[in-house]
Amino acid sequence: MKGGKLIVFSAPSGSGKTTIVQHLLKQKDLNLAFSVSCTSREARGDEKHGENYYFISLRDFKQHIKNDDFLEWEEVYRDNFYGTLKSEVERIWSQGKNVIFDIDVAGGLRIKKKFPDKTLAVFVKPPSIDELKIRLKKRKTESDERINMRIAKASVELATAPQFDKIIKNYDLEIALQEAHDLVADFINK
Repeated sequence: MKGGKLIVFSAPSGSGKTTIVQHLLKQKDLNLAFSVSCTSREARGDEKHGENYYFISLRDFKQHIKNDDFLEWEEVYRDNFYGTLKSEVERIWSQGKNVIFDIDVAGGLRIKKKFPDKTLAVFVKPPSIDELKIRLKKRKTESDERINMRIAKASVELATAPQFDKIIKNYDLEIALQEAHDLVADFINK
């Protein structure tokens, strides 16, 4: 696989990484395209197949694993798999664009390990665990049990922040958006 650059944004759920990635995708000067991940979970809310995720069955996901079709994949929660198809990255590179990812911490670090010179790995740090919980509850997309699972996972994910190239502290969204733009622009123009 060869092509453009890879920009990874990872963070605990509720940190603001999706908001940052969506903002960066609108910046024409960055020439970015979003890598749509596969998942074995059901769509939530307004999520659309092929736009937010490729929603596939658990059986199909496991077949892709056997076929070595993934650049990275992980069982994030029991029988809840997420992964990036190699064909998705190749599709974006064939358009002459740089790939931006909004993925979990483990997947982000795997991409960085596979493509150390082509990847900018950015960790988005929330103001606090308490603020994360508030943000997740405001979404109204998951049960209290699922929110508590995400909060427990967030503590583990926060410990991985030093393994990323850069950390953006999302205390003020406008500042975080500008910092993200500057980081990505500098990396792409190297």
